[in-house]
Amino acid sequence: MSIKIGNTDFTEFNDLYKDPNVVPPAERAKIDFEVALIGKLIEARESKGLSQKQLAEMSGLKQPAIARLESMKSTPQIDTLFKILHPLGYTLTITPTDPTQHP
Repeated sequence: MSIKIGNTDFTEFNDLYKDPNVVPPAERAKIDFEVALIGKLIEARESKGLSQKQLAEMSGLKQPAIARLESMKSTPQIDTLFKILHPLGYTLTITPTDPTQHP
């Protein structure tokens, strides 16, 4: 099955998602980052054997806030990320997308 948008036929989600006319590169980068970040948060929480409620208590948040974040129904503020990451033993860092371009 395919879908036609404009003059282009798309047969898979990836075709549509990777088309810069449909999803601009900056938006795609944002989505990819959020998916990776939330995936890593869930992985870190589960690897420590913590429930959402336990992580919420450790981070000073409420369990529904953790659930909304993990289901990507909300985008966390930087301070919220630090509250969640600290008990998991993580922090945020900024890394170049192309290390060969930076000293």
